Amino acid sequence: MLHRVTVPTLFPPPTYSHASVVEAGTRLAFLAGSVPLDADGNIVGVGDPVRQAEQVMANLCEQLHAIGSDLEHVAYTDVYVVTSEPTVLSQVWDVVAASGLSTGPHSSTLLGVACLGYTGQLVEITATAVVPAPGSQA
Repeated sequence: MLHRVTVPTLFPPPTYSHASVVEAGTRLAFLAGSVPLDADGNIVGVGDPVRQAEQVMANLCEQLHAIGSDLEHVAYTDVYVVTSEPTVLSQVWDVVAASGLSTGPHSSTLLGVACLGYTGQLVEITATAVVPAPGSQA
């Protein structure tokens, strides 16, 4: 259902794959950006990109659960971080990798950006995931 490809003629990526291939007939979900808001709509971890990344991952897990999927079925993500510092990007990516999201590993793009939608927001993750049929394995 989901096949991850690391191209042997390209530089090997550290914790992601170059491509994810999904077979025809598979259900796909395109998830809106997961943001660092709590259930009351408050920003979690103001000024702390690592804490915000943790909240974003928790919210992404909730999104996936609601559609009958999980982290291991994520094929692709875009990880947006308000920063121009590679060390901050690495700190956020460490949270992503530790979450189990990079298992496989999935295909991803990590981006430093100027701003995101909510005041004080530093991290957002969009995702594409396979939604397995009940009782099936990827």
